[in-house]
Amino acid sequence: MGSGPFVTELDNAVGERIRVAGNEFGTTTGRPRRCGWFDAVSCRYTARRAGATGLALMHLDTLGGFDEIGICVGYKCDGNTLQTVPANAAKLASIEPVIEMVPGWSEDLRSIRRFEDLPDTARQYVERIETLVGVPVTIAGVGPDREQTLIRGEAQQITLAPQTSGAADAS
Repeated sequence: MGSGPFVTELDNAVGERIRVAGNEFGTTTGRPRRCGWFDAVSCRYTARRAGATGLALMHLDTLGGFDEIGICVGYKCDGNTLQTVPANAAKLASIEPVIEMVPGWSEDLRSIRRFEDLPDTARQYVERIETLVGVPVTIAGVGPDREQTLIRGEAQQITLAPQTSGAADAS
């Protein structure tokens, strides 16, 4: 939702496929959400600034069926390739993403309950993101339901609070 620079936005059939598969529409308004490939540059910057020790990577199931999946590994700006977010935020509007394509997977992930059971290409996608961001993925979503949240490493010590009714997504 919203406006502003979204470096990896897919304003095309691929973005629409991701939006529909992931049900990326505002709960209240029904407005379509903006979708794009994973931006490792932005995530690495944010993880460093926040001191993150683990990442939550959602919607792995949404990416099923793609032959290849994109990951933004750099930004083209003023003839240079950047590996970090530019200091001048206004430049974000003119940046072109450097997209690395990785193999996709055809398997349905929604019944998987352990990281170890992910298809090889899905695990390689997660591992590539970990390498690019420099932080381990400790939580991953393979569907919208609570039991479709995979937890590994120290994050396994987390106890999820019971789901309550009445909570609405305002977007």
